[in-house]
Amino acid sequence: MLVMMSFDKTAQAEASLDPLPVCERYRDEFPVTSVLTYLNHAAVAPLPKRAAEAMKWLADDGLHYGSLHYDTWLAAFDGLRSAAARLINASPQEIAIVKNTSEGIATIALGFPWKPGDRMVAFQEEFPANYYPWLRLASRQVEITWLSIYDPLDKIAEAIPGARLLSISFVNYLSGHRVDLAEIGRLCRRHNCFFFVDAIQGMGVFPIDVQASSIDALAADGHKWMLGPEGNGILFVRKEMLDSIEPVEFGWTNAAKYADYSSRDMTLRADAGRFECGTLNTIGCFGHRAAMELLLEVGIENTAAAVDALANRLYEGVRNRGYQTLVERTAATGSGIVSFRHPSIDCHVIVADLKRQMITAAPRQGWVRMSPHFYISPSDIDRVLEALPRV
Repeated sequence: MLVMMSFDKTAQAEASLDPLPVCERYRDEFPVTSVLTYLNHAAVAPLPKRAAEAMKWLADDGLHYGSLHYDTWLAAFDGLRSAAARLINASPQEIAIVKNTSEGIATIALGFPWKPGDRMVAFQEEFPANYYPWLRLASRQVEITWLSIYDPLDKIAEAIPGARLLSISFVNYLSGHRVDLAEIGRLCRRHNCFFFVDAIQGMGVFPIDVQASSIDALAADGHKWMLGPEGNGILFVRKEMLDSIEPVEFGWTNAAKYADYSSRDMTLRADAGRFECGTLNTIGCFGHRAAMELLLEVGIENTAAAVDALANRLYEGVRNRGYQTLVERTAATGSGIVSFRHPSIDCHVIVADLKRQMITAAPRQGWVRMSPHFYISPSDIDRVLEALPRV
C-alpha cells in the first residue's frame, strides 16, 4: 500500500534552530530554482516538492486502488481545513474548501441577507473577482459606496456607519498595497458592519489573524502565495455568522446528513462545510494541504520577513536604476508585490526579454509586476536587476 507522509509537528521547532536563512534551508524544496528565477507568485506559484509528491501519491493511489483508501482522502480534507485555520487563527469548523477565491466571494455576496436599500463599502482598484459580484447587487437594490484603497483610514471610517458590509483585498493585486486589516476590522466591528477580506495576495506570506482583525469572512485561492495547485481555495466564515449566509449552491454535501444517501433532510451542516457543494477537488486538496503545512513549518513570521526583505531589495534596485514604481513602499503597506515601469520600453517587451533569460515576471496594465517568495535568494534579485534594460 502507498504511504502518505504526514506533517511532523516538531518540524517547525527544529527549523527555527537552523542558522541558515530560510531561502537556503528550503531551496531544494523548489526544483524550479534550477531552471528559472521565479518572480511571479502573484500569478501562479510553482509547486514545492512535497505538494507535487502529495498529488502524485493520490494519483497513484487512485490508479492502483481506486477509492479503497477513501478514509485517507477524508483525512486530507480535514488536514487542509486544519492547516488553513492555523494560518489565520481560526477553527477548522470555520473553513470551507472551495474551487477558488471567486467562488468564496460569490458565496458571501449572493448569500448575504440583503434587503432593498442596504448599503455596502467596496474599493475601485480591486481585482475583478472582488468587484463584479458586488456590482451585480444593484439588481437587489443594494447601494455601493466606492472608495480607493489608498484613501486614509479617516475616509474609510466615515463611510462605514450605516453600511452592512465592507469588502477589501488584504493586498492589491497590481500595486501590492497592503491594508491595515486590524484597524479596518475595528471600525467595522464598532459599527456592526460585516467585514469581508479577499486574502489571495497575502495569505501564506503575511500574518492574518481573523480574531484580532474582527474578520467575518475571508476567501483565498491556493495557487499563489500558499504555493498550492490551481482549482483549490478556502473560505473562512466566522462561526457566529454561519447562519447569516445562505448557501448559493446546494448539493448533497451541504446537508448535515450527507453521508446518508437515503436522507431527504436538507438541514445544513453545523460548520462551514455547509458551503461545500458536492465532491471536492481531492487531488488539489492533497497538494494544497502539503503546501500549507510547508508554510507552517517555515513559520509565517519567517516567510513575511524574507519576502519583505526581497521585495525591498527589488523596489530599491529598480528605483536606483531609474524605473518608476507604481506606489511608494513603506513598512506598513509593503507586500511581496513590486510593480514598476521603464520610461520608454513597453512592459510586455521587458517581460518577454526576461523570459528569454529564464526570469519570470508579469505584464500588468502597463507595469512590470514582480513577486518573489521566501525561497528566492537576494542574489536572485541582484541577477534580475542586472538583467533589466538600462534607463
